[in-house]
Formats: sequence, C-alpha cells, structure tokens
Amino acid sequence: MHNAAFAALGLDWRYLAFEVEPQNLGAAIAGAKAMQFAGLNLTVPHKLLAVDLVDVLEASAKIWGAVNTIKFERSAGGSPANFSGHAGGTPAPPEIRAVGYNTDADALVTAVGEDLQLELRGARMLLLGAGGAGCAAALRLAAENVAELFLVNRTRSKAEALAAEIKRRFPPVRAAVGYPPAAVDLVLNATSLGLRPGDPSPLDEKQFSLKRTRAVYDLIYNPAETALLQAARANGCQTANGLGMLLHQGAKAFEIWTGKPAPLDVMRRALEQTIYGHDRK
Repeated sequence: MHNAAFAALGLDWRYLAFEVEPQNLGAAIAGAKAMQFAGLNLTVPHKLLAVDLVDVLEASAKIWGAVNTIKFERSAGGSPANFSGHAGGTPAPPEIRAVGYNTDADALVTAVGEDLQLELRGARMLLLGAGGAGCAAALRLAAENVAELFLVNRTRSKAEALAAEIKRRFPPVRAAVGYPPAAVDLVLNATSLGLRPGDPSPLDEKQFSLKRTRAVYDLIYNPAETALLQAARANGCQTANGLGMLLHQGAKAFEIWTGKPAPLDVMRRALEQTIYGHDRK
C-alpha cells in the first residue's frame, strides 16, 4: 500500500520489508537512522521493545504503551532525516532522532466502526492477547468508554497487569481477567495465533461459545480468514479481519513520514489486491 501511495503522489520513495530478530532491533533502528531512512514500521514482536529504543516517544506511544511507527527527523524543525539536502552518501548528521508513534490504536477504533458498525461506548468485549497489540487495543478501547473488558492471555500475569493499568487509568471501565460469564458484543483477537497455516483458534470454545457474541474482529489480515473467523462465521457472527486497521494505521504512518495526506483509496485497493487478489466490493 505504501509503494502504491508513493507512486500515486509521485514520490521517489520505497517501502521495504526486513526480518530482524528481537535482540538486533536496537542495531536495526540505529542502522536505519544512520542510513537516513524516513522511518520504519514495526510489527510482532517489536512494538513493546521499541518503547525503550527510540529517542523520543510521541504522545500516542506514551498513551498506548507501544511503538509501531518510527519517524527519523532532524531535532530542529521535525523535517524527515532523508530531506537533508546533502549529496548522496553524506553521513546522517548527529542531530537525527528516532521518534516513536503508535498509529495502531486509533486505527483499530476506526476499523471496528467501519467494518462492524459497532458502538464502542458501553459495549462488553472479550480481548484475546495482552502483548504489544493487545495492550494498545485494550487501553484504546477503554478510552472509548466500553463498559467491560475481559482479558485472556497465555501468561495470566500479563493480563492481570493490563487489567490493573486499565483500572488505574480508566476507573469507570470494568476490567477482568478470564472468560466472560455472559454474552459480549465483540470478541477481538490480538494474538498471533492464525498467522501460520495450521494455527488453532486462540479462543477456547469450551470456556466461551461463539454463540454468545454477535461480532468477532481478528487483527490478523493474512490469511484473510483465520480459524477463529471461520468458526465465528459458522456460528452466525458478524466478522472482520484486520485489513481495515492495517489500512488506517498505514495511512497515518504515511502522513507522519511524508507530511502529505494519504491517498486512502489507492492504499485500500493495493491491500485488497494483495490479500484478496481483487478489489473487495
């Protein structure tokens, strides 16, 4: 979607993917800064690690506790690092800094509203996962004044810590650890289960039946339909994958890097062609 957007706006930029092991993340960020990259996106499992590896946390990253977008900028003026005006090959000036943002959280709220037409205020939700994506999602949903958030995570202590954070920052929201005893409005998957072929559903249907929710949102977008979404559709639930969230977080990142409005329709078509093989009608 970014390369399509760059082309549409006539920008001589390229968006490239790199695999980086967690222990090498700091070196990768430093290397990108030295090479005068405009910025980076980070995905699993780097979003929490990056909080301590950037030079500055923008308000969104501070509030939601995770970094998925980095902008390299000159300390004075905030212009992108690669707009130095120097000839190619000139080393990055020492005043370049890495600024961490979170574009995921707002993108989730936008996507759930668009794709599921769900009113978040007063809703009851089951959130699966308390990692970087799960933490940001939970806090952002709490900020929308949901009524209840039930948190399930493989490591229970992480869910307990997240519940305590929600209670401290958003007292009106009831945050509980474990599966809900009654029906909910939305089940949201923020785990990585479903990314790989053969992955099971992250939901334990012995503890919570999909017949007790009207909607299921999976942050995973590739494959287009995970085991969780297949089961949800079979149970008559309204479903959506993370394509809309991916689109909106990417559009915000594009605007952070370039300072230009994102061509949203161009980016959406590029994603749909990639994920579905055609424009989704």
